[in-house]
Amino acid sequence: MTTQFYDQGEADGHNPTLDHPISPDGAAPSGDSIRIPARQGRAVRLAKGQTITIVNTHGTQVCDFWAFSAADPREYLSMEHLRAYLSRVTPRCGDELVTNRRRPILHFVEDSSHGVHDTCIAACDLPRYRGLGCDTYHDNCTDNLRMALLAIGMRAREIPSPLNLWMNTPVRADGSIEWLPPVSRPGDQVVFIARMDAIIAMSACPQDIVPINGVDNNPVELHFRIG
Repeated sequence: MTTQFYDQGEADGHNPTLDHPISPDGAAPSGDSIRIPARQGRAVRLAKGQTITIVNTHGTQVCDFWAFSAADPREYLSMEHLRAYLSRVTPRCGDELVTNRRRPILHFVEDSSHGVHDTCIAACDLPRYRGLGCDTYHDNCTDNLRMALLAIGMRAREIPSPLNLWMNTPVRADGSIEWLPPVSRPGDQVVFIARMDAIIAMSACPQDIVPINGVDNNPVELHFRIG
């Protein structure tokens, strides 16, 4: 009997993420402000020593954020390993962000927001939206990652849990999770510096049912730049 394995790199649907990469190989010019449209994702190459600045343009948008080693994408920024490395659930400025091989891949340089980010919640996907009552395709961060990588000639081997920038999901004393709007402000930004050559993927989260993208449940654009 042949065992069938699920192809993690194949998206469950389609949106313009697949058709509009930053460039064919993910290289981006330094200093330019690059838009990530609402509900879409983008992938970009970051050389060791370069910085990436992600801007919460309207202050209400969550960014699902991933980093993969350019030399071997089987090594990636890992939330499970990061929490153990930091002995904290949320990274802060000055922290090294580590991979599933416990090596620094990024250094957290700057955060102009209140420092409210999430490391516990998996990227939204089609089964998540079906569980929330959607009976047709819904844009999702997992597919945005897949398509952003495919658009620059790569393929996701697996879907790591993202660093959910500006996502406000505190854990209550009884262990339950609250799903709250961001406390960030328009123009708030975070800055990371690469500790190794990396591929960065970002998704302007399409969540419009649970109010993590503002009280009006309205996903909007993000911007980033390479330095």
